[in-house]
Amino acid sequence: MKTPIIALLTDFGTKDYYVASMKGVILKINPRCTIIDISHQVSPQDIREGAFLLASVFSYFPEKTIYLAVIDPEVGGKRKPILLRTRNYFFVGPDNGLFTLVAEKDGVEWVIELTHSKYFLSPISSTFHGRDIFAPVAAHLSLGVRPQSLGKRIDQWVRLDLKKPEEKGERLIGEIFFIDHFGNLITNVERKRFFSFIKDSPFEIKVGKERVSKIGQGYWEGEKGEVIALFGSADFLEIAVREGNAQKQLRLNRGDPILIERRV
Repeated sequence: MKTPIIALLTDFGTKDYYVASMKGVILKINPRCTIIDISHQVSPQDIREGAFLLASVFSYFPEKTIYLAVIDPEVGGKRKPILLRTRNYFFVGPDNGLFTLVAEKDGVEWVIELTHSKYFLSPISSTFHGRDIFAPVAAHLSLGVRPQSLGKRIDQWVRLDLKKPEEKGERLIGEIFFIDHFGNLITNVERKRFFSFIKDSPFEIKVGKERVSKIGQGYWEGEKGEVIALFGSADFLEIAVREGNAQKQLRLNRGDPILIERRV
């Protein structure tokens, strides 16, 4: 890539100096690097939310994009700093499961534990590895430093234990996995799994006290305030409210169940 891209995802917010510090480190090492912000509003310490957001966006970037992702509740502890290479991308961050979903989607070529302090800042703060380890590593990688120079290959790395939809007879049981800025309830039921389950049968989706018996094409369907089901841009089943907030209206939260019943 002629102009390397580093894409940032953190739970740091934008009020403090943290994100700017990371960008400063990157640009000091590689002033020609393009930096893209995915989000810095991941819920604090929420690794699963970060994993979902990263998996929803990474494939839309050019190949060899470097993803610098830091949701790191164990910063300074025993968790390892890693560089993970999938078929098409690089991911730099803590070894805490944050890269589970991108690994599932794009495969894993290899994983390196970052051990060569030559490519870190000095001294290293025990509370800010995003600035002192991950940002400089991502920047050096963008300059063409060989990944093997950054540390040692490892065979074991952390994966999140993410619940998959469970089929029980004529019922497919999923859960709300993510709630977006608009209050849409995004479930862990993917489009392919949904349609392979219902086949051509009529169905009913049960979420909280609501019942929905069709899949809409977009958020515009239905009357204002009506609960609708659709597949969103990440290809997961969503529950939304026309011109409203499904989370507030249905009083549901992440982890709550969603049931798809097949009528035969």
